[in-house]
Amino acid sequence: MKNIALILLLALSTLCAQEEKVLPKPNLDRGDSVMRAFSQRSSTKSFSVRKPTIQDISDLLYAANGVNRPESGKRTAPSALNRQDIKIYVCMEEGAYLYNAKRHSLELISKSDLRQSQAPICLVLVSDYNDKWSGLDAGIVSQNISIFCAGTGLGTYPHTTMDKSALISGLKLSGSQTPMICNSVGYAK
Repeated sequence: MKNIALILLLALSTLCAQEEKVLPKPNLDRGDSVMRAFSQRSSTKSFSVRKPTIQDISDLLYAANGVNRPESGKRTAPSALNRQDIKIYVCMEEGAYLYNAKRHSLELISKSDLRQSQAPICLVLVSDYNDKWSGLDAGIVSQNISIFCAGTGLGTYPHTTMDKSALISGLKLSGSQTPMICNSVGYAK
């Protein structure tokens, strides 16, 4: 009986490990100066086959909208009325994940490829409210992504061309949750 319980416990822990990926701590010493990043910022639409590493993804998500003040839960991106309504979905070939900023982890949402471009990663910025503040909040997060990429050698381009119906269904969005902006991310060709 103990062996069966142990086997079930191991199977459950393996399943949970697949459902959530804890990201490595962000490298806060990474990247060029802010002014150099601004001078290098551009849109990249042609990506190499080289995929960003898990550390790249960790640093990117922290820069985009990570928790930089744990005592208050506040983020790297300001938010209108401090609603913190922008969720980041990380779409890769192997599946789609929701970024949990508080745990700095990725939660598996779907094993489908929901990328909206040929880039290795597509970050889908989703608003919980879809109101007059949503575009502002999504734009700020998208700009954080662009500046991070420019300062670290990654390429990105923000776009609103996306299959919203496929994303709403595939990401299991509900209520007023609305895809606002996609940032395709990878290394430039």
